[in-house]
Amino acid sequence: MATMRAVQISAAGGAMELVEREVPSPGRGEVLVRVHACGVCHSDMFAKEGGFPGVSYPLVPGHEIAGAIETVGEGVEGWEAGQRVGVGWFGGNCGRCDPCRRGDLISCANLVIPGITFDGGYADYVVVKAGALAAIPDDLSAQDAAPLLCAGITTYNALRESGAVGGDLVAVLGVGGLGHLGVQFAAKLGFDTVAIARGTDKEELARKLGARHYIDSTAQDPGEELQALGGARVVLATVTSASAMSAVVGGLAPRGRLIIVGASMDPLEIPPAALIGGSNAIVGHASGTSKDSEDTLAFSVLSGVRPMIQTRPLEEAAEAYETMMSGAARFRMVLTTGA
Repeated sequence: MATMRAVQISAAGGAMELVEREVPSPGRGEVLVRVHACGVCHSDMFAKEGGFPGVSYPLVPGHEIAGAIETVGEGVEGWEAGQRVGVGWFGGNCGRCDPCRRGDLISCANLVIPGITFDGGYADYVVVKAGALAAIPDDLSAQDAAPLLCAGITTYNALRESGAVGGDLVAVLGVGGLGHLGVQFAAKLGFDTVAIARGTDKEELARKLGARHYIDSTAQDPGEELQALGGARVVLATVTSASAMSAVVGGLAPRGRLIIVGASMDPLEIPPAALIGGSNAIVGHASGTSKDSEDTLAFSVLSGVRPMIQTRPLEEAAEAYETMMSGAARFRMVLTTGA
């Protein structure tokens, strides 16, 4: 049997180890994808540390997969060998639960996730459901496409579904792995874009990425500063600090929304009365379906949005993961297979 390299974790909290495995075969409705690049995401910690429903070991992490179809399984239509494709957090839906029957596929009660509920993209090959595939435009490299399939879709989809329209004041809280893309998307969508971060180190970058305003949350009250600008129609929270999210609620315009895409397990500290007067809302936003991923990739090509990446070979997956977790990545780590 043909073999491939894969980076696997044998138990929750265990080390990432490079192993040789048999190349898997696609079943009915599936395709085998030759991985060219795979992004390293903070959510890969669910594979590394466990604690997410459906995680079992040994497990290959990775849900920001860019590559090309190697083999098409039985019953798959509309896709062909050699086609460039990507797979993100959305690894396929069941089609039978209530959310699926209402067309809300990303809310599927039985959602499968690459690198979480089945083996992901830290490998030379991965088998995925055909319904999880997103076509990658020719003008986008695999290394740039990979982070857009999670960090990109998460920020772009949240902003385009936020209810904000061109000219509205929209703030992005955090200028990191998610936030540096959120600032770009907000600017390209025509919003009056505000970047909020700790200190002044990222101000120059934020303005280059498209922010018209910058707020240093260590020296200024972000809520007061947003109100001085007229109030934010939307604040997109990309950080994982609940206290930082709580601090911006006072900067919302009437009927403004705090949209949370940064995963934190800490509670928000917001007086309910702070939401009533302006009829404000706090909502979370999941990433999106494979078609939403295609939209994100297409918009990125049209608008020139690109992730800032650092690449490492597959063999250095453990080091890339630790760089990401330490906050030292600028701003997305991407593993390459040499394909």
